[in-house]
Amino acid sequence: MPRKPRNSVVVVGSSNTDMILRVGHVPRPGETLLGGEFSTAPGGKGANQAVAAARAGGRVALVARLGRDSLGDAALAGFRREGMDVSRVVRDGARPSGVALIFVGADGENSIGVAGGANQRLSPGDVAAAGRLIGRARVVLLQLETPLETVKAAARLARRAGADVILNPAPALALPDALLRQVSLLTPNETEASLLTGVRVTGAPSAARAARALLARGVRTVIVTLGAKGALVATRDGARVVPGFRVKAVDTTAAGDVFNGALAVRLAEGRPLLEAVRFAHAAAALSVTRPGAQPSIPTRREIRALLRR
Repeated sequence: MPRKPRNSVVVVGSSNTDMILRVGHVPRPGETLLGGEFSTAPGGKGANQAVAAARAGGRVALVARLGRDSLGDAALAGFRREGMDVSRVVRDGARPSGVALIFVGADGENSIGVAGGANQRLSPGDVAAAGRLIGRARVVLLQLETPLETVKAAARLARRAGADVILNPAPALALPDALLRQVSLLTPNETEASLLTGVRVTGAPSAARAARALLARGVRTVIVTLGAKGALVATRDGARVVPGFRVKAVDTTAAGDVFNGALAVRLAEGRPLLEAVRFAHAAAALSVTRPGAQPSIPTRREIRALLRR
């Protein structure tokens, strides 16, 4: 088995350009809102998590697909600026780069719609072609904005290579037990945990019940993120809540992605699970105090400064 560099993370997932409209509140069905500030920013769950891991100090490679268009050009240039390995980012001439349309309310809450574009053509073949990179990774980080068969292929290959597999099950989707058995660490939020288990998750006690159900299906560790309340960390030995940080939220877009990227790096560095969760909390807390997805992601120095405070 090849030597695995300390802090090595491979992210297999999506890349989008976020088109963001700030409004007084997230529009209700049938409602049209005037005014607001419009902006664009790089995003996509896979890309967000990869950038978060890179800024948190990880040695990061991204496996993804971009269209052969100006949005794809800009995304690729951004990944290179972050120092990421983009040797397995495929330029796809058949589909455009992914786009996300995001409403952000004055309270920081958001509503998002995604046109997947080239992300939907990320294939098991692309994963196989990235076998050398995955073989050298300590952690492989996955989400669900790309085809499920591709996610399954990446999880299988990562486990065979001896890497830990983190699956962030977002957007929420029912998952087969065969995939869950490949997952070292599952990181649903309350909504995703509810969908996966049928348990209505509204806080730590119900999150613990949902986590037990997921552990019974083969996952080794479950972290249910609870927003400002922190996260419930569950293994077969028990569960506990790791508190988050109290901050004034400006925009919660990508907070979960930042949490996952930072978590992956600390685990790849061999740090204890609860310490890694605390580090991830700090990264996510900093991100919600700033607008945008990737523009909001903090650096390792900023994360450590918050932890010291």
